Amino acid sequence: MLGQSITRNSLLLALFAVCTTALIAGTYLLTKDDIAQQKRLAEEKALLEIIPRSRHDNSMLDDTIPVGPEDAGLGLHEDKRIYIARQNDEVIAAIIPVIAPDGYTGEIELIVGVNADGTIAGVRALTHRETPGLGDKVDAKKSDWILDFAGRSLRNPTLQGWAVKKDKGVFDQFTGATITPRAVVAATLRALQFAQANRQTLFEEPDPASTGED
Repeated sequence: MLGQSITRNSLLLALFAVCTTALIAGTYLLTKDDIAQQKRLAEEKALLEIIPRSRHDNSMLDDTIPVGPEDAGLGLHEDKRIYIARQNDEVIAAIIPVIAPDGYTGEIELIVGVNADGTIAGVRALTHRETPGLGDKVDAKKSDWILDFAGRSLRNPTLQGWAVKKDKGVFDQFTGATITPRAVVAATLRALQFAQANRQTLFEEPDPASTGED
């Protein structure tokens, strides 16, 4: 009797496990397209905050350049994508992922939009764990501090000016919090330098050597 009871319970548990697995698999198959679409829309929303629809006529999500940990200066841990914005087939900007590894409570994941003329189109923090009310001001939903990067370039300010005011730079720090804005400023500068070093690839510029230019 005991053996039969154990066998029956085991069969019931196995049947329950199979039904549960089938239910989970079915739910995934039914919702995976919706989940993928929602993720794509959320990703596109972040890009459009930097390059609005009025500035480009292509799908940035489908016009990308691979980038990864081997690309110096960006601080990436995994393969990412640089998003290209075009107007009439001409590249007008590139949105570059970069990691600030030295935030107050950890890494800050950013995207930096760089216009073809070398100026910044915009910067946004995608993920962070900074202190609410202090370091979280890097989030555009919490503060307009990060909007001050728009229009900046490697010449505006000069290299020495790419620091917070406490470090004799031009960027404001937060009251009671200097580490977070310092990290974001440094990461944004690295993204600009990456864009400058890779202009031919990002903005499809001809190689000066092939055109005979000095």
